[in-house]
Parts: sequence; structure tokens; C-alpha cells
Amino acid sequence: MTRDRVRLRGVHLPGPSAGCPPPGRADTALVVAHGFTNHSATPAMDRLLRRLARHAAVFAFDFRGHGRSEGTTSVGDREVLDIAAGVEFARNCGFRHVATLGFSLGAAVVLRHTALSDPAHRPQAVCAVSGPARWWVRDTAPMRRVHWLLEQPAGRLVARSLGVRLGEPWRDVPLSPVELADRVAPTPLLLLHGERDHYLPSDHAVALHDAAGEHGELWLERDMGHGEGGMTPALADRVAQWLLHHAVPPPRHRHLIKTGMSG
Repeated sequence: MTRDRVRLRGVHLPGPSAGCPPPGRADTALVVAHGFTNHSATPAMDRLLRRLARHAAVFAFDFRGHGRSEGTTSVGDREVLDIAAGVEFARNCGFRHVATLGFSLGAAVVLRHTALSDPAHRPQAVCAVSGPARWWVRDTAPMRRVHWLLEQPAGRLVARSLGVRLGEPWRDVPLSPVELADRVAPTPLLLLHGERDHYLPSDHAVALHDAAGEHGELWLERDMGHGEGGMTPALADRVAQWLLHHAVPPPRHRHLIKTGMSG
């Protein structure tokens, strides 16, 4: 349940069970956010979640207005409350270290959530994959089709046939990801983008990286497409390893001090 009383549904994968996980991994979870028109049970997302669960426990929910969740989508604005609810749920399940991972629309939302949250409610690390830097992107044919879904009466009917329930247009324009990127610090940030992304060219990730200053880390993948569908098993492994490395603080070594007694 979100702060504004929207009930979300999703899946939980418990993570690796064989052997002993490395220090800190047993109480680390990944909260995963899908892209627009997707949900946690699509074939691409299901494969990805199962791969990520080889590394850590995974919580993946359907955004409001998508899949089995209630409500209507605000396309990046109030979805920040969905991420907040997912992070809180994971922590209430006993996971001390939580990292967020978002794709496309989900990438914009996880970045905005981290930037807008106080330190106590932030994740320990965040990764934004195939995310837009700004709103109202119409530079490519696929993004023009997305805006047709959002803005035209016929498009809104088609969106419902795709399982997406659209809310009302924004009254006040929320701050865009590029306007908030410099507020993500000191939370570790990974920006991942494919150079074969036919929705959003990689200059969106470059703009976000520039806006984040020296804080963010940028991966441009030559053979990667867009969002969840662009992820290979090997790339999912790399992302999971990066998130876990940055979400879990290094262990503190205890120094034993010997004291002597003089008689």
C-alpha cells in the first residue's frame, strides 16, 4: 500500500539459497521497477527477475495503473510513491540493505525517488536503465507512438487494451530526471544505456551523467537495445554485482588492543 492508498501487487523471489552468501548479501534486496506498458509478469521481466535472484532477494511490483496493481498511472510523477512503498516493504521484511533498479519509465522513477527522498528512506544504491533525461521526448518514432497513447482519445483506448490505465494529465509538471540528477549524491548511481536503443538515444544517459557531476557512473553498451528487453543474462549479472557491491558497506575490521598490567 502506498502513502496515497494505492494497493500494489507484484512478486518476491527469495534469492540464492545454495551455500553461504557473501557477507552482507543475505540481508540485501533488489527492488525492481518495470517500464511503461510492462509489468512484473511479462516474459522479459520474468526472465530478468529470475536471473537477478541468483544474486539477491528480489521484489518487483507493478506500477499503479499497470498489471495487477490498482489505480491509474501518472507516467512518472506519483510512481515515486510506488518505489517508496517497495523499498519500505523490503526493509520491513528484514532486509537492511536495499538497492533499486528501474527500466525506462522505471529508470526515471527510481532516480527521482532517490533524489527526492530524505536519507533515511533512500535506497543504498540505484541503477537507472534506458531512462529519459527529460519529459515529452518525441525524437524517435517509438516515442511518438508512446505520446499518441498518452494524448489522443484513440490512443488511450489502445493503452487500456495493453493493460495500462491512464490517469489525468499533469496539472503541475514534476521535476524531470535531469533536473534532479545532482540530488542523487551521495547515493551510488549507475546509469546504463544501450547504443541500439530505438526509443531513447544514449545522449539521454550522457545528459544525466553530466548533470550528476562526478558522482554517477555511466555504462554505454554497444549491442544493447531498450529497457528490460535489452538485458542479456551477462549484463543482468554485472548490474546485480554492481548494486550489491555499492549497497553493502565494507566490513569494519576490529582492532584488538592488548593492554598490560604492571605489578
